[in-house]
Amino acid sequence: MNFTNRRVLVTGSTRGVGRVVAERFLSAGARVAINGRSDTAVRQTIEELGGADQLVGAPGDLSSAAACDAVVQRAVAELGGLDVLVNNAGIYVIASVEDSTEAIWDTTMAVNVKSMFFCSRAARNALREGGGVIVNHASNAGLQGFSGCVIYSASKGPVVNMTRALAMEFAPEIRVNCVCPSTLDNEMGWSEFNLKDDPQAAYEASAEGAPLKRVGTSHDAAAAITFLASDDASFINGIAVPVDGGKAAGK
Repeated sequence: MNFTNRRVLVTGSTRGVGRVVAERFLSAGARVAINGRSDTAVRQTIEELGGADQLVGAPGDLSSAAACDAVVQRAVAELGGLDVLVNNAGIYVIASVEDSTEAIWDTTMAVNVKSMFFCSRAARNALREGGGVIVNHASNAGLQGFSGCVIYSASKGPVVNMTRALAMEFAPEIRVNCVCPSTLDNEMGWSEFNLKDDPQAAYEASAEGAPLKRVGTSHDAAAAITFLASDDASFINGIAVPVDGGKAAGK
């Protein structure tokens, strides 16, 4: 895929899937705005990726509408416009209904839902100038319900349906799609596996539960995101793509 001179903002791109997404855009010729809550983490990521001439920083906590506006405005100013927004920032809290608190609810909804809406709104004018693209990072928890992480599941369902609604309202100038990965073999995924008595057995059970018989990686999710942002997907709009080895297809 060729993203030469495309201007891309990837939220939550200092680690995990977001960082891999940023790397893929960078290697394909894009100029990328790196976002994270910490200025230090953003600067470190830019240094480690080694693309200082193609990377800019747009740090900020995205849990408020004002912060979303500020991050998007900085990215647009630093990049000289915007062609792609990847709403990747998110948190994963595993808690039963009984152990869930109002604070967990508020924080999860602010980061996982509110940030995607307000970043999309803030980016709309810049994106429509060149026929832009938004890709949201949802989850298979937005397609199915999961015991033990009800609040997380409740936050990802809206992302899937918000993607559809934005795709309708922002068309024809802007395409909007989302990806729905299952638990991945990365830091966030292992935070779940490590809660089990036997983390390795939990990992193996996750692999066995997928028709493709493996656990996905950050690269699997990032590949789907960059594809949806590319010209190869120019007639794809308003869909949620499971990246789960076939788990959503049935049993």
